[in-house]
Amino acid sequence: MSKKFSLATLAIAATLVVACGEEKKEEAAAESTTTTTEAAAPAASTTQEAAATPAPAPAEGDIVIAVAGPMTGDLAAFGEQLKRGAEKAIADINAKGGVLGRQLKLEIGDDQCDPKQAVQVANDLVKKGVSFVAGHFCSGSSIPASDVYAEEGIVQITPASTNPDFTEVPASKGVKTIFRTCGRDDAQGIFAGPWLAKTYTGKKVAILDDKSAYGQGLANETAKNFEASGGTVAIRDTYTAKEKDFSALISKLKDGAIDAVYVGGYHNDVGLMMRQAREQGFNADFISADAMNTAELWSISGPAGEGLRYSDGASAVNLDSAKAVVEAFRADKYEPEGYTLNSYAAIQAWAEAATKAGSIEGAKVADALRAAPIPTVLGDLSFNEKGDLTKVNYAWYVWNKEGKAVQEPLN
Repeated sequence: MSKKFSLATLAIAATLVVACGEEKKEEAAAESTTTTTEAAAPAASTTQEAAATPAPAPAEGDIVIAVAGPMTGDLAAFGEQLKRGAEKAIADINAKGGVLGRQLKLEIGDDQCDPKQAVQVANDLVKKGVSFVAGHFCSGSSIPASDVYAEEGIVQITPASTNPDFTEVPASKGVKTIFRTCGRDDAQGIFAGPWLAKTYTGKKVAILDDKSAYGQGLANETAKNFEASGGTVAIRDTYTAKEKDFSALISKLKDGAIDAVYVGGYHNDVGLMMRQAREQGFNADFISADAMNTAELWSISGPAGEGLRYSDGASAVNLDSAKAVVEAFRADKYEPEGYTLNSYAAIQAWAEAATKAGSIEGAKVADALRAAPIPTVLGDLSFNEKGDLTKVNYAWYVWNKEGKAVQEPLN
């Protein structure tokens, strides 16, 4: 049974219950009941007494929403960020009365950043009747899962997937229910490429990727913008994700006298790559992107991670809009790093849009998301027709010797 059919059935049943309760009143009252998408309204009455005390609409159950990502596996640190953000957002929203007078209930999907598993997770969440999904994390998972959600008319907002195809392809097919609360690889490439060309003028730069949708997208866009700014890529290579020995690749970089290495990939590989590079006496600068935004990187790299630079959206932890939420996280001994606030904002934006639309129907919520800026912990978010943010402020972060990633001042 589809979600849309279930809601309609509940609405009709609710109308019948109200009508039966009004049988002893004037016959006109039973004939004036009104049904909406979300719930049946009380039956109208021509008497002053009924107008003053209308019959209450029957309460509906919880609204089921979900967060999906790598809750287990090598990238579980990011799944934890998404889950923490989702749980906190739901707790805060429910404490204020929920959405449309109903409480939110969270389902958690674990895809381990595996595309096939992501599709299975998406199908399972549909069967559980979810009205919204915050996720997934990896672009390679979010993209195939989005086909499932789009077919069901379910709004999906990823807090982390940056591959342009996540929104570009659905938009080209007329799909309006796909969004993200993060930037895109092409935008990061525009930010990183020219910086590399300026910083390493006359020096040798290598660009690597892990063959994933995320890694390739970042590396390709950065290389394109690096070359457009006058740079020349000395080595363009790939590696296998979750590799345990990068000796051959490091030897190739050493032999090429590389001064800087840009890596499109995830923190677990980059952390290990840097550690092995330093052990082998290869001291080139390493530069990457937003997937380095987790404290787990340092636990893998150790002191070898010092100096690693990565691009990401400017941190929201110091924004006035995030102050109360950040303080609450820290009071619970949790630092809202990485995509925690992006996940919180995804649910916050959906809830606000549903409230404005007066409905949890996907198409109506999607229209409301695009209609006007939505206030969130990340600030006021505006979405374009493709579902992308209209503005993302990027910044550089650098890991210091204390094992902390420090944001550099914005230009």
